[in-house]
Amino acid sequence: MDLQQKIVVVTGASAGLGADFSETLVERGAKVYGLARRQDRLDRLAERIGSGFTGLTCDVADEHAVSRAFETILEREGRIDVLVNNAGLGRMGAADELSIEDWDIQMNVNLRGVFLCTKAALPAMKAQNANGGFGGHIVNISSVAGLMGNPNISAYNVTKFGLKGYSDALFKEVRNDGIKVTCLFPGSIQTEFFDEAGMSISPNPMTPAQMSSTLVHVLETPDNYLISEIVMRPLRPRG
Repeated sequence: MDLQQKIVVVTGASAGLGADFSETLVERGAKVYGLARRQDRLDRLAERIGSGFTGLTCDVADEHAVSRAFETILEREGRIDVLVNNAGLGRMGAADELSIEDWDIQMNVNLRGVFLCTKAALPAMKAQNANGGFGGHIVNISSVAGLMGNPNISAYNVTKFGLKGYSDALFKEVRNDGIKVTCLFPGSIQTEFFDEAGMSISPNPMTPAQMSSTLVHVLETPDNYLISEIVMRPLRPRG
């Protein structure tokens, strides 16, 4: 896909990976709509990136907020070429100590949010394919925690294992509609995610810029070439 003038939706765009994804995609010529709950951060990001970025306040776990956001994008642009389901969070806790609230918020953001945004984007992508064009590309940001379980992050593991299964099933469901589905499984990345989750991070993690370069590579592949999964880790996480 040539990203020039393509309409891209990035969730969790106000900070961390989402902000870096948005900036990189705008640099590649895409028109990016960033969804996040914190409008002040979206506004600051728009000031830095420029007119190629538009921030829309949206809680991805709220079906009405998601519907409004995608309706706004489609009214303005008439299409959606790429959806990057990046919004996600983690909460640590032993299985018998994790609060129900911490369990629910992870399920709602990490899984329900992906489902709602994908559901909102698919009709437009299918219509684009039916009209003789390439349907689009959905990229889901999972984690190596979607490939292996670890103590005290069992709820987070559940969401990321679930996202792997959802991505695999979705890929098989929509490939004949000309829609690509890719799931990325990164290891430790230097973002505020670990601080907010209360998790420790290796002293030599990957950078958001490295993740963004992988995202661009995946998106810019030829239309009939799909990279369905990529696992990424720092080579020497401890330096």
